[in-house]
Amino acid sequence: MQFLYENEYIPSSLTKEIESNKELYPFFEMTFQGIKPKNNCGFLKIQNENYFIVPKIADKEQTNLHIFIYMLMYAFDVKLTNRDFSNLQSIKSHFLEIFIRHFSDALLNEFKKGIFKKYVCLSKNLKVLRGKYVIEKNFTNFYHQSIYCEYDEFTMDNELNRFFFYAIKVFKKFSSYPNLHKCEMILDEVSFLHFSNLNQINIEFNRMNSRYLKSFETAIMILKKLIPLPNDENNKSFAFLFDMSEVFEKFIGRLYQSIDSTTKLQSQRNFGNLQLKPDILTSSMIIDTKYKIVQTKDNLSVADKYQMFTYGTNFNIDNTMLLYPEHLHKTHENLILGVGEKAVKLKLRSIDLNQNNEDYEQYIETIKYQVRIVYGTDCK
Repeated sequence: MQFLYENEYIPSSLTKEIESNKELYPFFEMTFQGIKPKNNCGFLKIQNENYFIVPKIADKEQTNLHIFIYMLMYAFDVKLTNRDFSNLQSIKSHFLEIFIRHFSDALLNEFKKGIFKKYVCLSKNLKVLRGKYVIEKNFTNFYHQSIYCEYDEFTMDNELNRFFFYAIKVFKKFSSYPNLHKCEMILDEVSFLHFSNLNQINIEFNRMNSRYLKSFETAIMILKKLIPLPNDENNKSFAFLFDMSEVFEKFIGRLYQSIDSTTKLQSQRNFGNLQLKPDILTSSMIIDTKYKIVQTKDNLSVADKYQMFTYGTNFNIDNTMLLYPEHLHKTHENLILGVGEKAVKLKLRSIDLNQNNEDYEQYIETIKYQVRIVYGTDCK
């Protein structure tokens, strides 16, 4: 296992492999000095060599890896015990499998409660009339001993189960986890459908299938982060990468939800032709996370000031905050944006992610305490 760092140049031995896989181009910056990962961290398996790209938060490689995994598991609500975390070598070598197991266990548990079925409209030639007799189709029906019918059937062969079946087929290329195979066997009557564009999947969730929403979101997340690399005869090379801006936002967002029940994440509202979606919205504050280094208010971009002022005035909340990872610099500044009744208070704060806690639950509680402090509340 080799360690790489975001925004630091990779070894020359890996350069040719990155250059030969165009699927990785969006995640790496190529300069005359060399190639370095952008703000993306995670796992690379290339030609049987394993690499871990970790954020530069602490001075030790293992500490950075611990912190990254802790943030990731909490951000995406992946349940692991302290015993799981204690076997760090296993986590490093089976990083993708952790998520696949999480998905498989949750999906199998829902299947045991009952497989989701829905009424689907089917059109077929049948020997006997069923449902609606389609006159125009039967005029040109060359199956003279059959009747062309349209009818509703209560079936497990629906779009949600087809998506799960597709996801399982993809995950099986990288995992032999038994529960994954059990889920596949349960869906043996479901038609296979290739989902080429994950952003265009439109599955409606209601009270009949809402218990599958978490499994659906987990599968979507894994599929979007998983990048198979074709330049491998055995088709075993892949990347599993996470945008650290997204990880930091989700991590902090879930922490705020745990200490303030009014918290809403990515709450989108329209103000005329202006569409706003702050990262974190509570009853008393608007918080936006920024995964970058800001030392003082002089480093704050004008765009960030306008963004927070726009949030505050339109949501009618005059307390706002920009929250950063501490990295090498502690950020603590207070600004006033605007004048008079329209003025918006803006805090610049940072969270120190470098906590020397090998216990996962202790680490989360330590960061949660910092979040309470910067939020200005002692709520539990």
